[in-house]
Amino acid sequence: MSVRSVSILRGLSLFAAVFAFGLVMFGAFVRLSNAGLSCPDWPTCYGAATWPEHAQAVAIPDRPYEVHKAWREQVHRMLAGTLGVLVLALALFAAWRQRWARVAVILGAVLAAAGVTMYMRGEHVWSSGLAMLSILLPLLAAISLKRPAAWKVSVMALAVIIFQAMLGMWTVTLLLKPIVVMGHLLGGMTTFALLAYAALRFAGVGAADNHLADMRRAVTIGIVLLACQIALGGWTSANYAALACGTDFPTCLGSWAPPTDFHQGFILWRGIGVNYEGGVLDMAARSAIQIAHRIGALVVFCYLGWLSHRLAKRGLRFGGMAVAVVLVTQVLLGISNVHFGLPLPVATLHNGCAALLLFTLLANLARTQPRRDDAIFLAARMHG
Repeated sequence: MSVRSVSILRGLSLFAAVFAFGLVMFGAFVRLSNAGLSCPDWPTCYGAATWPEHAQAVAIPDRPYEVHKAWREQVHRMLAGTLGVLVLALALFAAWRQRWARVAVILGAVLAAAGVTMYMRGEHVWSSGLAMLSILLPLLAAISLKRPAAWKVSVMALAVIIFQAMLGMWTVTLLLKPIVVMGHLLGGMTTFALLAYAALRFAGVGAADNHLADMRRAVTIGIVLLACQIALGGWTSANYAALACGTDFPTCLGSWAPPTDFHQGFILWRGIGVNYEGGVLDMAARSAIQIAHRIGALVVFCYLGWLSHRLAKRGLRFGGMAVAVVLVTQVLLGISNVHFGLPLPVATLHNGCAALLLFTLLANLARTQPRRDDAIFLAARMHG
């Protein structure tokens, strides 16, 4: 692997990561503006590649057509497709010198495209089968790739984004089913995380030796806790529970112990055929979800606050400060969401700040790993 090849991978992974972050932000904007079902079919919008300009052109009269929402949903799909092409290029470049991995990536992309075609023709069983194969092949390629972690992660991102496309399809066809909506949010965050980590490693972020190995586990625990809290946030949003406590904080509906129903609030699967737009849970169940999200936020705040202090003491001062600043900003945005009644700009920033907080943890994780494991430096020594 030449230095030039590594440089291309670095630039491509960085661009894809930045693009993925923007897509996470735009996806949150689409979801929070209640535009998720503005196009009732997938991947087209009322049978069009773009979206109808006028309500008279819509062939489904039982649902009101809102062009200002339809364009948001369809542009989101177009941007997601663009990211898919970027990730495919990155995966191909990372796997190109290993024949089996290269074939698996190409075949996975072809099967994914064939699966979409089958779905549009109504062949849903064939479509699902092809989609599963298109996910499995890049995963196997990533596992078998004889390259450092950044290369493997680049190929793995292709499998994740194909599955993410399936979740986007199910979000529409299963009528905003909460477990699918939450999974779609997690899929977007996972795609961003993989691309960001690959970009960091390709850029040479790392330690000179293994003296920060003890911090690696602490940062990993922080990432896991944050991922759980992001999932809780997704569940809160998918069940329209963000304002279940009204505009009260830290109390809920004017009480420290409001009526709650945690059992109903956390039933993950409720069957199919139900339109979940606007939510189907009663106030007690939604309050339980909101309270769980607040408790999770407190746990994450305490742990990441400690972690930021610990990182600074171990010599990662800038990394620790970055975690602390983004963490405090995220908490303030969350409180503002409640206090001001979930304004769209603040709610969208809350999602973006969660991704940014995840990035700060990934950057610190990369800093705890030895730089000598990165093939950039091996290539530099070979050609320097």
